[in-house]
Amino acid sequence: MNTAEILKKVRQIEIRTGRLVSETFAGEYQSVFKGRGMEFAEVREYVPGDDIRSIDWNVTARSSKPFIKRYVEERELTLLIVCDISASQAFGSADRSKNEAAAELAAMFAFSALKNNDKTGLLLFTDRAELYIPPRKGKNHILRIIRELLAYEPANKGTDIAKALSMVNKIMKRKGIVFLLSDFHAPDFSRELRLTARRHDLIPVAISDPFEKCLPRLNAILTAGWLEGGPDACAADLSCPAFLSAHRAQAERERKNLEKIMLSAGVQWIDIPVERDIYDPVIKFFRQRQKKIRR
Repeated sequence: MNTAEILKKVRQIEIRTGRLVSETFAGEYQSVFKGRGMEFAEVREYVPGDDIRSIDWNVTARSSKPFIKRYVEERELTLLIVCDISASQAFGSADRSKNEAAAELAAMFAFSALKNNDKTGLLLFTDRAELYIPPRKGKNHILRIIRELLAYEPANKGTDIAKALSMVNKIMKRKGIVFLLSDFHAPDFSRELRLTARRHDLIPVAISDPFEKCLPRLNAILTAGWLEGGPDACAADLSCPAFLSAHRAQAERERKNLEKIMLSAGVQWIDIPVERDIYDPVIKFFRQRQKKIRR
């Protein structure tokens, strides 16, 4: 995309996600992610209906009227969006690529953080850390994050989630919110996932394309080595039933392995097929977490 196309796409995402955040998601975000505790705000005169447990007896004793202490939630949190920009993320057989879906979801998370007065940062990675934007507030900062998600050109093609999570644990000294967006086609990262989940509120977001689960039967040859396997392309005959069956079986094995990794880490995750509504699974996920919090 050229500069004009990128700016147009950023504006489209801002409008689409901004409306969704204002109408629905900002409230879900606030309910699920609580602040760090209660902070003293003021002492004021008691009025009927106030909780008598909040009475400040020292101030009350020095005056002729009862006074109460008022506290507010210390709201400010830090959100870090950790996004896979490896070659496989650029793939898209549907209306949008996995990268584009990641940018739209990240925008929704970031604008929700902004609306709740939280900071947002960005870490883009392949098999190395490609770009880190420290957490800040402000609309212009969020728009920059969206631009980088859409336009950044990575130096490498591979994926190393373990290395990315290790960096997260180095740069985030206090507990924060971490959204990990990836297709999770990567070497083992289970240890780092467990460590990060212990330190932070970690939410993996698995973005998938329909062709990754089930290739169509076509009279065509598919070359796929240019993704993350280096210069040696491999060819796949889409007219061969045996190949298509083997591909489906491999996809199912990878899916079960991912589920096992998430379960062993005690992590709840969001599954995003790009061919469907990408926002609906996120909203459902947050509403389910809300219900658990209320119990």
